[in-house]
Amino acid sequence: MFLVRFDLRSPSFGAPITELYRAALDMAAWVEDRGALMAVVSEHHTMEDGYLPSPVLLATAMAARTTRLPIMTAVIVLPLYEPVRLAEDLVVLDVLSEGRASHVLGVGYRPEEYEHHGVDFHRRGRIAEDHLGVLLRAKTGEPFEHEGRRIHVTPAPVTPGGPRVAWGGGSPAAAERAGRHGLDFFGQGGDPSLAEVYAAAARAHGHQPGSCFVPPADAATTVFVAHDLDRAWEELGPHLLHDVVSYAALNPGDTQTASLSRARTVDELRAEARSHRILTVDEAVETVRGGAPLALHPLVGGLPPEVAWRYLRVVTDDVMPLVSR
Repeated sequence: MFLVRFDLRSPSFGAPITELYRAALDMAAWVEDRGALMAVVSEHHTMEDGYLPSPVLLATAMAARTTRLPIMTAVIVLPLYEPVRLAEDLVVLDVLSEGRASHVLGVGYRPEEYEHHGVDFHRRGRIAEDHLGVLLRAKTGEPFEHEGRRIHVTPAPVTPGGPRVAWGGGSPAAAERAGRHGLDFFGQGGDPSLAEVYAAAARAHGHQPGSCFVPPADAATTVFVAHDLDRAWEELGPHLLHDVVSYAALNPGDTQTASLSRARTVDELRAEARSHRILTVDEAVETVRGGAPLALHPLVGGLPPEVAWRYLRVVTDDVMPLVSR
């Protein structure tokens, strides 16, 4: 089984952005009956390669094209949103998807994004805390009073208590916030002690710890499957490397986040065999049978859709039938 993730970057050597957006929706519809566990859409702002800035909108379009596929937005940078309006958008998506959409929230880490939205980067923790309290109440659909005003999000959500929300991040503060609010926690990877911080905070505030996912630093977060590895690295390498280099530039000095690589050439990335991997069909089957889903990133680095479809079909047409035997 596998996940599909989309950030829809379109570097200068990649496919046109309109083709990538159309392909993402087509792929979501294609995979929902072919072994996909979930589609994940991500968020960043002011990126030169056009990184997806509006994951809720894309998730809504995916929900309209599918009927069963779970969809997750990860991560929504909460301080950049007005929380009541965000609650309304999440509830509408909850209704449209009939409860299939879930969301991971976080504070983000790029000052440029805060400047772009006119939000004080240095107050992001306090803003996140305030917004989260309002959002968690608003998304239920129940009316309440806040700072002297009445808030009532309508229509009522399909999901009891409102759409599912978790908290994400790579710091003890993020883990503590998730536990304190009784939310599931999605760590960025690396430090297993975050799970302990999360569980302790949850219990200290009267909550039973929920799901806690902290991937190891060597987790494969971008996976392709190919019959010919040499050809695949030649064809996919520049797009994988763009993903690696551009993301590393946003996170200087970070050695914990699972999806990060410091490779500077395609050969280095291939030899590293860590975050970005191309597997044989047999390796992919072994991975899935071992209980680990394949983390596919079909349109990575603006990969032309006609190429991306070939590799996606290796998974749906060749790997999945072998897994189910």
